[in-house]
Amino acid sequence: MPGPFVSVYFADSEYADDADAQPDGEWRALRNKLEQQGADESVIADIDDAVINLRPPIPRGGRAVVAGSTGVVLNEQLLGPPGEPIVRVSELPYIVPIIEHGVQQSHYLVAVVDPDGAFITTHTEATRHSEMVKVDGSPKLTAVIDRVCELVHNASFDAVFVVSDADSRSDLLAALPQRIRERATSLPIDVRRGGYDFEEIQRAIDTTLVRQRLNVMDNAAERFTAEVSRGSGLAAEGLDAVCSALHQGAVDTMIIGYEIDGLTVVSDARLTTVAPNSDALAGRGALPAKTLRADEALPLLAISMGASVVRIDERIAPADGIAAVLRSA
Repeated sequence: MPGPFVSVYFADSEYADDADAQPDGEWRALRNKLEQQGADESVIADIDDAVINLRPPIPRGGRAVVAGSTGVVLNEQLLGPPGEPIVRVSELPYIVPIIEHGVQQSHYLVAVVDPDGAFITTHTEATRHSEMVKVDGSPKLTAVIDRVCELVHNASFDAVFVVSDADSRSDLLAALPQRIRERATSLPIDVRRGGYDFEEIQRAIDTTLVRQRLNVMDNAAERFTAEVSRGSGLAAEGLDAVCSALHQGAVDTMIIGYEIDGLTVVSDARLTTVAPNSDALAGRGALPAKTLRADEALPLLAISMGASVVRIDERIAPADGIAAVLRSA
């Protein structure tokens, strides 16, 4: 899709004082900023429709809306809201806030187990489907286990969450095949009078996903620091070193800090090679064609090459706000 792209991020919380009116009021301010930055009116109208008319039923943290010349390409809830609203009109989409705050996982299964069976809900990008699985005299949890395995096998859910008493959770997880057990999380939520509170379950899922993102940050920082300490050659930092590693296809994990904000890189016409300046790009056999924001171009190029991308906080402070853990030969 050709640019320019409009990228908008803002808080969209159910805990706002006026949850129904808040997105509309905030959007008016963001719309003014888009107009000031020269966004095309048709693109603004597409985002307007997404923000006002395509809201999630229960806003929980933040919203991410990205649109280009052919319409909205992303309209997602974030696990956490940005500290300040972000509005950007640029040749490339700005995806760092998605990496930082995390899109709410939309492809997972929840099994709420009780003595009679389980209430299973599957969440995908487009739908949510619930069903009751009865025990019907079969050995304990067998019917539930069979159905969970069938659903995960058919849809390849990214995550599985299990809610029940401690013994049932333990029994169910132990009986699941290893490939499913590895993506399963036990949620210790007590049953209330009248049954489980499904809003409490959803909050527990969101909290788990946030915690997992923090673990990803920890692991990336620890790997980078360890490789630097060992002098293994499997760590790079600074624009020139990371651009060179991208050119060689050697980046396993890109680490983006806050110091990269405002820095630029030069790329060829197809965004296959980037460098800090035109001379460095020519030295890599490419013709300079575009000057791009580094925090837009580098994550997109890394992802296109199969690398993972992590937004880092104060855990480490790499040169130019950019670092990478490299693949071993």
